[in-house]
Formats: sequence, structure tokens, C-alpha cells
Amino acid sequence: MRRFLKWVGGLTGAAMAAGLLIFFVFLPPYIEGKRNNVIDHAPYPVTDAAAALHESLIVGDLHADPLLWSRDLTERGTRGQVDIPRLIEGNVALQVFTAVTKSPAGQNYEANSADAFDNITLLAIGQLWPLRTWDSLMQRAVYQAEKLHQFEATSGGKLKVVKSRSDLEDVLAARASGQAVVGGILGIEGAHALEGDLTNLDALFDAGHRVFGLQHFFDNELGASLHGQANTGLTEFGRDVVAQLAEMPVVIDLAHSSPLVARDVIAMTDVPLIVSHGGLHGFCAVKRNFPDDLMQEIAATGGVIGMGYWADVTCGDITPAGVAKMIKAAVDTVGEDHVSLGSDYDGSVETAFDTSELAALTSGLLSEGLTEAQIRKVMGENMVRVFRQQLAQ
Repeated sequence: MRRFLKWVGGLTGAAMAAGLLIFFVFLPPYIEGKRNNVIDHAPYPVTDAAAALHESLIVGDLHADPLLWSRDLTERGTRGQVDIPRLIEGNVALQVFTAVTKSPAGQNYEANSADAFDNITLLAIGQLWPLRTWDSLMQRAVYQAEKLHQFEATSGGKLKVVKSRSDLEDVLAARASGQAVVGGILGIEGAHALEGDLTNLDALFDAGHRVFGLQHFFDNELGASLHGQANTGLTEFGRDVVAQLAEMPVVIDLAHSSPLVARDVIAMTDVPLIVSHGGLHGFCAVKRNFPDDLMQEIAATGGVIGMGYWADVTCGDITPAGVAKMIKAAVDTVGEDHVSLGSDYDGSVETAFDTSELAALTSGLLSEGLTEAQIRKVMGENMVRVFRQQLAQ
């Protein structure tokens, strides 16, 4: 019997060890690979004219989430959609890296409870993030900023974290001289990372965050989400946060906010606002896309609308040609000065191209009849204009 119990105990220990190995080593990359798939495809055709034009562009993307995952972004990945080598291959000058800090179980576009089980907690534990991040949304945002700074330190000069206007100009000047470098701008996806404490704004700013999304998939202390339950505007705390953000050298992001929150922010600020990633309702009439009149109000602030690359915002066609059609519709609706790129790469979306293949999007925009000047604006110049205006010297 003792020998049998010892054998059973050995089996239990082995099973536990195997379970831990799967949870900590194999499961996180498996989940990432499934959540951030790039559909198999033949190389997209890119004309010589499109290739030459693309190489001359300043390309910028307002939203991607690779800091959420356990990959070394200085290495070309075999999973996911964005990393530094692929950004350089795609001629991307500026990439916003957004910190996701909470994601409700059963996440959907219609209605989510703020009290639902949080998926990011399991991901933080499974990827062996520091213990301080396991129960703190703010620390998750700080840690993801630390990750980008560490990638900068080990990138061999290929990544520069942009925190000021001079940083931005340094990146653009380096690229103009032929240097292969990407400017990384940090942001938060949802100001629940403040944990209801206005003083935490300074901590997040000091960590390097310069883009502040107000909501994500659930209502928070600032107000209602586009995908929450309340469908209200800013709370008093939300008004306090927005008032302070409007005085800081940062960019306010309305992606995922309720329409009432968006209109409250427009009414109480005099700064260019952005929707970092989404689509155009007139092109794809889904809840995820703000109504066109609201997009026009956001554009009127001098801001930009980032066009996403996934099926829910494009109504199905996620090829470069399909995304180009949506961008053309956005230019027609809000104007060529207010459309930008907002891929949502590595944000648990399936795409049909990764960031190394962006020349195919330039080719698609030419096919849609956009002029070279319009393409330059959409692919990056509009984004650069907003950050030049908002960042401190």
C-alpha cells in the first residue's frame, strides 16, 4: 500500500508539473498564435509605382497591442502581426504600442459587465509578469511601458521610444537620412488603469504613456463604454480626468468610448481628438463603428480616425484592397486630413496581412484613385501632425 501511495503521489506530482509547464510555457504563445492570426495568402501584387511611393512615405499606425504578449519584439516573430523587424520591412516610422490592462470574459461589442472575470489577470500570471501586476491595472500599464523601454535598449538603435516632439523629430530625421529606426509611442487602452485615482495620471505619464484611451470594453470610473451597460456620458471623475488630460502634452483617444462620452469630451476640450482604431459606419453599419456624424465632429477638432484591418469594422474584406476601400470611404466622409491607420495588430484580431506587407495597402489606395498627396496624409502625415501639435518639446 505504501508503495502504491508513493506511486500515486509521484503521478500527482508529475501531472501537476506537466500542468504548470503547459500553463506557463506552452499556453500563452498558443493563445497568442490563435488570437492574432494572419490568414495564409499568396503575396499581394504591388506595382513598381506603388512600391516606390511606399518607400518614400512616412507611415504611422495609431494602435497595436504586442506588449500584451510574451514575444521579444526586437526579433522577427513567427506568430502575431507586428514586431520591430516587420515594422522596418513595412517602412513604418511610428507605431503606437497600447497597454491593455483589463478584458472581460465573454467580451463582445454589444454589452459587457465591468464585474466579469478579467482575462488579463490570467494572462499576466501565465506569462509570469511581475507580482505587482497581478492585482493592479496601473502596474500592468507601467510594466508594459517598461517592456517597450527594454526593447529600445536591446534593439541596436532600431527602436526609439517617443515621448516628446524632439524625440519625434529625431526619428523622422534619422529615417530621412536612411537609418532603419521605428518610433514607438506608448498609450493606454482604457483609463481604468488610473484605478480611480487622478494622481495616477502622473505615474502613467512618467512611465512614458502619451496616448490615453478613456474606455475599453466595459464601463469604468470615467464613464460608459461603447460596449458597456450604462450608455451614459462622462462621470464627474471622468470630467476631472479629461480636463487634466487636455492640459497635458498627450493625445486623448475616444476608441471604445460611448457616443455620449465622446460628445462630452468634444464639448469640454479644445484639442485634436483621435479614434485610434475602428471603421466607418457608413461603410460598415455595425455598433463598433461610431456614426458618421460623430466621426465628422471628431475630425472637426483637428483629430484623426484610425482605420482598422479586421473583419468586424470592414464588414468582411480584410485584404489590403478591402481596407483601401474603407479608407477611400472615410476620406470622402471626414476629409483627407482626418484619416489615418489604426490596425489593432496583435489585439486579438485576425488579419490578412501583417505590418511588413503595408506596401500592398499603398497599392490598394492607388487603385482606389487616391492621389499621392492623399496617400501621404492617410499613411502617416495626418498622425504626425497631431503628435507634433500635442507632444511637448
